[in-house]
Amino acid sequence: MTECILGIDPGTRKTGLAVLRIEDGSIVERCIAATHEIDAVVARLRSTWEITLVAMGSGTNSTLLRELPALAGADIHMVDEHETSLRARELYFAENPPTGWRRLIPLGLQTPPVPVDDYAAVLIARRLL
Repeated sequence: MTECILGIDPGTRKTGLAVLRIEDGSIVERCIAATHEIDAVVARLRSTWEITLVAMGSGTNSTLLRELPALAGADIHMVDEHETSLRARELYFAENPPTGWRRLIPLGLQTPPVPVDDYAAVLIARRLL
């Protein structure tokens, strides 16, 4: 099994999570979960993937999430999450380019149709790598 890093973009109501391979930074799983259910989600991710590092955004709820039982014994690093929301939109549109008439509108004027907290978690993990 390949060593992975878990990126966490903590929020008040929802938290973005992403698991990336340490060797190349490729994404193996992304998800968004209700913050109050995060412990169970992290436990599932740690049982599925060989997570050896955790990169946690240093913003909202980061101090509370560090105390999760599912993160016990993990090598947790706090990562500056400055501009990750903006960059997450760019990453979303890079993977999901607009089609039809929406492709004619500049991306800076568009809002992704889904939350991008999981993409922010990808960026947080890549900052640590």
